[in-house]
Amino acid sequence: QVKLVESGGGLVQAGGSLRLSCAASGIIFSINTMGWYRQAPGKQRELVATISSGGTTNYADSVKGRFDISRDYAKNTVFLQMNSLKPEDTAVYYCRLAATNFWGQGTQVTVSS
Repeated sequence: QVKLVESGGGLVQAGGSLRLSCAASGIIFSINTMGWYRQAPGKQRELVATISSGGTTNYADSVKGRFDISRDYAKNTVFLQMNSLKPEDTAVYYCRLAATNFWGQGTQVTVSS
């Protein structure tokens, strides 16, 4: 059974940093593209970043240069390092097994101004 468990969210001041983690189980982690998405109140869920099995990354324009997605194959974990956070980054952040309906439960990130 596929399971994705996010952690690392919290409250941070603008300009601060957070690191999100997503631990995956029940999948062959090394061959799957993983993604981070976010959903702010009243808005649609949007793509933040993806990382392929080979380590190729892709970012939304709004986070380029500030966020960094990475993965640890030994720990079956994907990370999202978020720097220079802005109030508009406030959202629930979700991990997803790309091109599937497997999502984590989400972790709240709140950035205060």
